[in-house]
Amino acid sequence: MVNNILIKLNKASIKIILATLLLLPLALSAQFSFSSELDKLNYASPKTYEIGGITVSGAESFSGQAIISLSGFVVGQEIKVPGDAVTGAIKKLWDQNLFSEIEVRAVKIEGAKIFLNINVKELPRLYKFKFKGIKKGKQKALREEILLTTGMVVNENLLMNTKNKIKSYFVAKGFLNTDVKITQEADTSRLNNVVLTIEIDKNKRTKIKDITFSGNENMKSGKLRRSLKNVKRKRFYNIFTLSKFVPSKYEESKPNIIQKYNEKGYRDARIVSDSVYKVNDKLVAIHIEVEEGNKYYFREIKWVGNSIHSSKELDKILDIQKGEVYNKKTLEAKLYMNQSGRDVSSLYMDNGYLFFQVNPVEVRVENDSIDLELRIYEGKQATINKITVVGNEKTKDHVIRREIRTSPGQLFSRADIIRTQRELAQLGYFNPETLDVKPKPNQEDGTVDIEYVVEEKPSDQIELSGGWGAGRVIGTLGVSFNNFSAKNFFKGSAWRPLPSGDGQKLSLRAQSSGTGYQSYSLSFMEPWLGGRKPNSLSVSLNHSNFGFGSGDSRSFMKMYGISVGLGRRLKVPDDYFTLYNEAAYQYYVLQNYGSIFIFSDGFANNLNFRHVLSRNSIDQPIYPRSGSSVTLSLKHTLPYSYFRPDDTDYSSMSIQEKNKYVEFHQWTFQTSWFSRLAGEKRSLVLHTKFGFGYLGAFNKSLGTSPFNRYYLGGDGLTGFNLDGREIIALRGYGNGTLSPTTGATTVVKYTAELRYPFSLNPSATIYGLVFGEAGNSWATFGKSNPFEVNKSAGVGIRIFMPMFGLLGLDWGYRFDDIPGRTDPNSRTEIHFSIGGSLNGW
Repeated sequence: MVNNILIKLNKASIKIILATLLLLPLALSAQFSFSSELDKLNYASPKTYEIGGITVSGAESFSGQAIISLSGFVVGQEIKVPGDAVTGAIKKLWDQNLFSEIEVRAVKIEGAKIFLNINVKELPRLYKFKFKGIKKGKQKALREEILLTTGMVVNENLLMNTKNKIKSYFVAKGFLNTDVKITQEADTSRLNNVVLTIEIDKNKRTKIKDITFSGNENMKSGKLRRSLKNVKRKRFYNIFTLSKFVPSKYEESKPNIIQKYNEKGYRDARIVSDSVYKVNDKLVAIHIEVEEGNKYYFREIKWVGNSIHSSKELDKILDIQKGEVYNKKTLEAKLYMNQSGRDVSSLYMDNGYLFFQVNPVEVRVENDSIDLELRIYEGKQATINKITVVGNEKTKDHVIRREIRTSPGQLFSRADIIRTQRELAQLGYFNPETLDVKPKPNQEDGTVDIEYVVEEKPSDQIELSGGWGAGRVIGTLGVSFNNFSAKNFFKGSAWRPLPSGDGQKLSLRAQSSGTGYQSYSLSFMEPWLGGRKPNSLSVSLNHSNFGFGSGDSRSFMKMYGISVGLGRRLKVPDDYFTLYNEAAYQYYVLQNYGSIFIFSDGFANNLNFRHVLSRNSIDQPIYPRSGSSVTLSLKHTLPYSYFRPDDTDYSSMSIQEKNKYVEFHQWTFQTSWFSRLAGEKRSLVLHTKFGFGYLGAFNKSLGTSPFNRYYLGGDGLTGFNLDGREIIALRGYGNGTLSPTTGATTVVKYTAELRYPFSLNPSATIYGLVFGEAGNSWATFGKSNPFEVNKSAGVGIRIFMPMFGLLGLDWGYRFDDIPGRTDPNSRTEIHFSIGGSLNGW
């Protein structure tokens, strides 16, 4: 009988044994004992054996062949005993972090052959894990962070990595003192499986008590602190940024200090040292020492390598004068990318010079002055070869391609690409934050392929709301399919869940308060009539019915309406302009109905025409950062009274007779501007608006129409809109309280908002705002005064969800009283809005 040759390693002694095995291989022979027939073996002289066979014992989850492969042993292999081969095999198995014990035995020796057995004890497997100390809402995000799955081997690496990931997760949220404890418990239902309990104590969030500077003789500490965009002190006025210390954010923000100095001419400024020290368990403080260096100025600027454009022309675009402060940021903006598009690179790239390069080189630094040489490589003009679109899973290619301003065969133009991105964002079908363009140039043949990358987002909307109108609660249900496909309406396979992808809009809406009121509307819009030019066609139908009572005492009012509109994109003055013309007709019939209208019996015909000239350069519809919208519209009827006899006595006519054929002319001017104040992606934006409206009469004797009047004040919502009235919000005041009870003929409104986004996720865009508003309305134009306005201010929040549109909540404070209309003891109003216009009144 041959005694076992045994090498046994356990977790407690692995480091010592491995070191011994690596340094003193001969010590391994002390582990072997042989039968008496092999007593003559000289251990000082290792003997070579051929492996005759290998067996595995103790394995539960792994196959024997897998363990043999991991060891590196192969039947027929020659090994020395004692020797490094056995030691190496054990080390290979140990490095897998799969076993808690490993033994290699020589179970039999036959002549020059040795038979080995690998005995292992596997580490336990993970059955499940659970958290302690954190809310369920946080657990989902943590599970995605640590990525533990059933069946994973529970070893020291796994436990340590899990702890580190959890700590890093909470450190990124400002919890620097997070403690994590992981305990194992054997699972009784599964052999060699464990349940992990992960106990987390976040402790208090670590905030920044103060940020101090030294060495800053020419730059105030306040300016330097403000340059640290994501690192803010604990102060009551930091309403948009939490004061939490996150090491990674701090490191990202430090270069901003040097950039701030560079903008002021201190090109040699540097951070000498910085320290973050603990004040207590909840607070840290930061100290940064800077070395400012000298302040520099531009002196001589020389262009080299330019042949297409003269140096004088380039100087005009660069617009940097001798003696100006040396500002690297300004220089780079003028050379490479300016928000207005007036930079040197745009001058070349908008004319096909895709391979253009310009490198500023400081050729002389003398005292406080710097001479620059702007070295240009113009290259050849690049022609567009191929255009592709990726990512559009729902929207059809032709809908996207008709908005693309670049086409094969034309010269490359950066301006056309930027404009294309804007047009694609305006469609509302794609996430504007992930729109991307990938030029793929081929310098050898002077061509470029352009790939537009889009990410679809939900665009259809549902409206489910309640409102107050005509003295009753009115419920509204509406759906808007904003990427509809009419041509596939009768194609069964296209209903997934409905035909879509052709860029058309279909809206259905119903309102009701029960048997007393019902209203239905349908509208359809084709943005590219005929598919060749951006000429739009809009059609809408609507019907409303108010009624109560029965028999001879029944009262009712019914309205039937239809409108058809045509729009076109203009080329002059530029192609941001559009012209829209619409013809609409409403027919009203009333019987014994004394509510809403100024007459109770009879009928009225309102045939009107609307002409809208507008210019819209806003960069995107959901959270605009730049651009403007200007609209001038005229809505009018035919001047029916001009065709009546000159001696017509209007004073003897009833109100119903005067309005048998409604006549008016209505003028509206609106402008809206967006200006980025700070930040690139999460931008602080100033939004300013102005609006003016006037309703006039063709015939003074007939008077101003009771239709299409203005009602100012409140949230801008209404449960009904039968007489063409225009409901205009002015926060801080009650609904309609800033207009006469019969409506106004003249209105003016001013708005200023500061907006800041909390989330730009396309599934829920959220931003907060601070607003100031002023406005007023008057019964006649003669009484109007654009400076005699009612003012308010407040705060609000907006949530844009693709399914529901824009949801808003505002708190407004009014500064002025309306005699007889507003409670002087209550100066605040809470306003809720749903489905509101993004850029209207």
